[in-house]
Amino acid sequence: MSETFKASANCLCGAVTLQVAAASREADACHCGMCRKWGGGPLLAVDCGTDVTIDGSDHVGVFDSSDWAQRGFCRDCGTHLFYRLKGANQYVLPAGLFADQQDQFHLGQQIFIDHKPAFYDFANQTENLTEAEVFAKYAPPQG
Repeated sequence: MSETFKASANCLCGAVTLQVAAASREADACHCGMCRKWGGGPLLAVDCGTDVTIDGSDHVGVFDSSDWAQRGFCRDCGTHLFYRLKGANQYVLPAGLFADQQDQFHLGQQIFIDHKPAFYDFANQTENLTEAEVFAKYAPPQG
């Protein structure tokens, strides 16, 4: 993980607050179909590791989006709160949740670049990984 900082994030209505001990300063873009369907466009997200505290968890809904991951949202206002890798308990939070700390981030990589629709492009020069490259780099070892 790149350089980190302590951060706080909250949903639109304020019912849920997330305290993050080590938010990455790198925001990444995911172009997979599921992320685009979830948020209406690419997911710009920040790796926040495993040390994330959720205040207002009774307002959090969770959807098992795959065998290995969950997506969390505020049941009151609908704000997307996290993508969580179940096995590692690793949280990835939408960069927009850190509205007061946007100057802390730079765009690091784009994943599922082979799923990106042709109607948009980012001007930033980033590492670009295809679906196969993402799974080769990040998939847990089979054993």
